[in-house]
Amino acid sequence: MRWMIGFLALLATPAFAANPVCALPGPTAMTAGGPPPRTASVSVSAPAPAAKASGTTLPSALAAVPFAEHVASAGATVTNLSAVHGLPMIAAKSGNQFMIFEVTPDGKAGVSGVPIDLSLAALRSVAGDDITDVGVEHGLHGYFVRSGQQFQVFYATPDGKGLIPGVMWDASGHDVTRQQVSRIPGAIPTVEVGAIDSKYVASGQTLPLLENATYGTIGPSSAPKVYMFMDPQCIYSIRTFQELRPYAEAGRLQLAVIPLSVLDYEDRGQSTRSALALLSDAPGQIVSAWQSGSVSNAPGPDAPALLRKNMEIARAVGLKGTPMLWWQTPNGSTAHLDGVPTNVAQFIAGLGS
Repeated sequence: MRWMIGFLALLATPAFAANPVCALPGPTAMTAGGPPPRTASVSVSAPAPAAKASGTTLPSALAAVPFAEHVASAGATVTNLSAVHGLPMIAAKSGNQFMIFEVTPDGKAGVSGVPIDLSLAALRSVAGDDITDVGVEHGLHGYFVRSGQQFQVFYATPDGKGLIPGVMWDASGHDVTRQQVSRIPGAIPTVEVGAIDSKYVASGQTLPLLENATYGTIGPSSAPKVYMFMDPQCIYSIRTFQELRPYAEAGRLQLAVIPLSVLDYEDRGQSTRSALALLSDAPGQIVSAWQSGSVSNAPGPDAPALLRKNMEIARAVGLKGTPMLWWQTPNGSTAHLDGVPTNVAQFIAGLGS
């Protein structure tokens, strides 16, 4: 799922960020006094692929297909595959990552998934009351199906003989599936964000505010301290941790890892579950649990409140996505960075360690 999120960034963003982040869903996503809007879109910004050509060509059969043109314009190499269940199927590859899409009948969207030979009638017989009709978009009928706490959206193929489990994206990079399921309770897990006293931020005292978060650390307390807001499932949070960890282990910095939940929709709520699992551990175990992938244990009774508080603090300091780094410079001022450091060695040197 992590590589898929990163690849979909190429499709969902009009421009590529210099410091990639797993972005929050827009400016109203973390408003005081209430939950983020369920209809807000979560996107991931990614750097342009190194192998992107100045002009990407499409197979002639796809030259007038808007969705295929959009995928190619994002820098992916597009291959026309055989039609399946009456739908054109394409492969999109960027570097060593690839995805399969079924292009919708109108050519203006695609579903990221591989069709299965299962009829809608068969699915209904298994799912029973746990299936919800989410309507027709771009010529495909969608169905939301629950299995316990998990869910999946299926799109019925035009011939009625197959289903596509996946997410629909239109030619502008809009997540159509998210919009379709946004009104279904629990389909898009959210963490309620309340108000927090912003006096620290207003007075420039950001670091004391961060000290009120719940976090784990790696590295000695005698080293310069860097706070990192992270989503446990965010590929850029993982990458930043991997790049900073050797310096922490060498005593060059102390990294304070603050768990948040940003990418719930893309990972079917796993971000919230992972963050709650980490916050159920003792602070001294948070980093090692994240490193080892121990993020599936049942949340403790205090974990939801701790996550809400971390989210409140993130909102107060203007978080736009993860990772977000905060630290005190050698001259005593406070600095922050959104996204993966472009030059890690230079970043470490700037800490004065």
